[in-house]
Amino acid sequence: MAEPISHVTAQMPRAKLAGLLLFFLGPAVVIYSLFSIYPLVATMALSTYTSDPSGARSFVGLANFATLLGDALWSKPFWNALGNNLIFFVVHMCVQNPVGIALAGLLSLPRVRLKGFYRTVMFLPTMLSVVIVGFSWNLILSPLWGVASGALKAVGLGSLFAPWLGLESSALVTLSLISVWQFVGIPMMLIYAALLNIPEELIDAARVDGLGQFRIFFHIKLPLVLPTISLVSVLTFVANFNAFDLIYSVKGALAGPNFATDILGTFFYRTFFGNQLQLGNPTMGAAVATVMFFIILLGLCLYLFLVQRRIRRYAF
Repeated sequence: MAEPISHVTAQMPRAKLAGLLLFFLGPAVVIYSLFSIYPLVATMALSTYTSDPSGARSFVGLANFATLLGDALWSKPFWNALGNNLIFFVVHMCVQNPVGIALAGLLSLPRVRLKGFYRTVMFLPTMLSVVIVGFSWNLILSPLWGVASGALKAVGLGSLFAPWLGLESSALVTLSLISVWQFVGIPMMLIYAALLNIPEELIDAARVDGLGQFRIFFHIKLPLVLPTISLVSVLTFVANFNAFDLIYSVKGALAGPNFATDILGTFFYRTFFGNQLQLGNPTMGAAVATVMFFIILLGLCLYLFLVQRRIRRYAF
């Protein structure tokens, strides 16, 4: 009988073990450090400097963060972007993930025909370029030549149409729903895969006990896929607080109208690279990026310590 791998590595000489670790893990550590850790550390270091018109930099410690959070010129757009980002995230959590769970539950039902076709159709928008999605929905919702107005009139709901992307009150939610439409396939596929991993014996036993499909899903399937749903929630949080491309492709760097769709990603872009309203400021841009990093880190820590530790995992 072969020895367990743990025993083999325990008896291996330290020099040989170190050589194996260096051979297999060394390239990955070097690449990860070069493209992830170094840029992160360099960004944090840059956020502690300021520059004058000549380009010379001087160390200012945490002064950039105090300016960002306390100075009226910087704090107002920052808190506006953070609030919009929270709304963007909440819409995804309350619409995208429940819809993904519902679609996965429907696809996991027995006797559903053409499952492969439905999966492909619902996952297809995820593979489209964000630029194509933004441009297409901009055309669809246009009050001048879009088809949305005609479609609503055809079903007797023409009075509900409005230039949603052009109104401050609805532009952000509209863009959030467009993003939901594009990416709902990701939580659907992850949860669908978890549902397929549930032993069929549990489902058969529930049917023998007289449970219908609705009760089977909510009392048996859903509790068993809670770890996957929790993972999807974390991925949604990280992706939404790193969002940028859809807002930029539809509304540009100014995230109009009147910064109503401005989120942290577009605020960072304007701060770092500049735009027609302001010059680029790399040191303040680095401060914004650092704050974004710590917001995401805080959210992940809260998840790990408050949620992940309470989730019971089942092994089949």
